[in-house]
Amino acid sequence: MLVDSHCHLDFPDFKEELDDVVRRAELAGVGHMVTICTRIKKFDEVKAIAERYDNVFCSVGTHPHNADEELDYSAEDIAKLADHPKCVAIGEVGLDYFYDNAPREAQAEGFRRHIKAARMTGLPLSIHTRDAEDDTIAILKEGMEEEGAFPALLHCYSSNRELAMRSLEMGLYVSLSGILTFKRSQEIRDTIKDVPLDRLLVETDAPYLAPMPYRGKRNEPSYVVNTAQVLADVKGVSLEEITKITTDNFFRLFSKATR
Repeated sequence: MLVDSHCHLDFPDFKEELDDVVRRAELAGVGHMVTICTRIKKFDEVKAIAERYDNVFCSVGTHPHNADEELDYSAEDIAKLADHPKCVAIGEVGLDYFYDNAPREAQAEGFRRHIKAARMTGLPLSIHTRDAEDDTIAILKEGMEEEGAFPALLHCYSSNRELAMRSLEMGLYVSLSGILTFKRSQEIRDTIKDVPLDRLLVETDAPYLAPMPYRGKRNEPSYVVNTAQVLADVKGVSLEEITKITTDNFFRLFSKATR
């Protein structure tokens, strides 16, 4: 059984065939999915999907693109919403300097509030970071040094080697998406060779970033099998072994989730 640790089943791309998408995932051996919140204001829609399917969990949080729109939510507010029984993570949150859709100061403030919520709830923080490696490391380090460790993972890892290694030192996990399968991603594959097996997860980030051979098409949770196969090849293990390892890692990190 594989787990898609990060997808967006509430996005319009799936509206007309969500039952079929979930069914195809199950037939492909994907036992659980986490549909990730990108705007707290839409958490009701996200949690409704988790409530609809026994094998779907959810998160609560604000994507960095929308950070300036939701600074009226405190860490306490986020933690209270996370009390929902199917909510197993905080985020996605972080820093995105590639698009800079929100002021960087707002992104940093939102990041810090979500870190506090992750610490308050004990739920893992799903971190989005793009072209912001130094500031991501600095805010994570600041949070851990000032208040202590908290569970977290780098979602959709596509950054430099230093971010991966520094994050591992702080106890974070690393989640791989379809980007791992792209021809241009050899540097990422080389980095992942040095990430311990017990820190790895897989995801789709669906509907985005479909793995080879589906690149360019709408992504969906069933395709996480393709990413898992490439991860297995990179680590020199079988698909069966990487399936067991990443699933065990998921339930260790997402400790509120039940098999």
